[in-house]
Amino acid sequence: MVEATPEQLGLLALCSLSVGEDRCDWGVIARQAYREQSLEGLLSGEVVESGARAERTGWIAATATESQWASAFAQADRELEAASTVDAQLTTIFDDDFPVNLRFIHNLPPFLFYRGPLDANRDARSVAVVGTREPSTQGISRAEQMARELAKQGITVTSGLAKGIDSAAHRATLDCGGRTIAVYGTGVTTTYPTSNVELADEILASGGLVVSQFFPTAKPAQWTFRKRNEVTSGISQGTVVIEASKTSGAKMQARLAFEHGKRVFLIKSLVTNQEWARSMVESNQAIEVQSVDDIVRKVADSARLHTASEKLLLQPSML
Repeated sequence: MVEATPEQLGLLALCSLSVGEDRCDWGVIARQAYREQSLEGLLSGEVVESGARAERTGWIAATATESQWASAFAQADRELEAASTVDAQLTTIFDDDFPVNLRFIHNLPPFLFYRGPLDANRDARSVAVVGTREPSTQGISRAEQMARELAKQGITVTSGLAKGIDSAAHRATLDCGGRTIAVYGTGVTTTYPTSNVELADEILASGGLVVSQFFPTAKPAQWTFRKRNEVTSGISQGTVVIEASKTSGAKMQARLAFEHGKRVFLIKSLVTNQEWARSMVESNQAIEVQSVDDIVRKVADSARLHTASEKLLLQPSML
């Protein structure tokens, strides 16, 4: 079984806890636990946020029976056991190796299960390369070129392991010896789509990383891929969209990246061909880029990010 500290285990149990059909809100848990660097208030039902989700989370923690808590801890143990079957590890918002970029977003996850080595300093300097699952030939070529050029600059390339643009970005990074992170829309015991099992294995063999914000046994669902976009944006300093229609998940990630306060980079061909992309550029929500140099100049180093993260922790509110 994956070894977990009492604090980590308590966090997993709180995320597993249910009273009837009601469950705690993981965003509420993550924000308060990170701000206070403690579970003490949450475990007793003292939630500092306001709103329906916060009230429900506090009520669940305060009213859960001994039996319900025991069930939650048992579920946490089962998930840790499942993680061990694929040699996955756990990091939480309490841990120094939790990705620094994720600490900046309002919907940060309380934990990550991961396979491969975490590299907090190197991965702080990272950019997501994303796009449609059904790209054109030119789109694939542009994704490959963008990923290669970013990797050559020592920037970690993140993406969502989906078919199409995501896969092209991962593979091009591997081909030039760069580091890439695949963000799963499932638990770490399931690689989706199954056609990318080999690609995921190659990422790990290269010293890359796969991460999931879900419990290890979580299966694919429509909502999990929406949440996957949050982490793909959050774990990166910015997002480059290569090719995406108005209904694409990559468009959603561009919006999320803007909401996260991250850089949104839209390549020129996308801005030319898609009204939603032109609108984002015209409203100063995104930057049109023609080369990787336009992106590299705006990527901060890890020291600056760690300093900013420490300042964020000291602020009176993250909301």
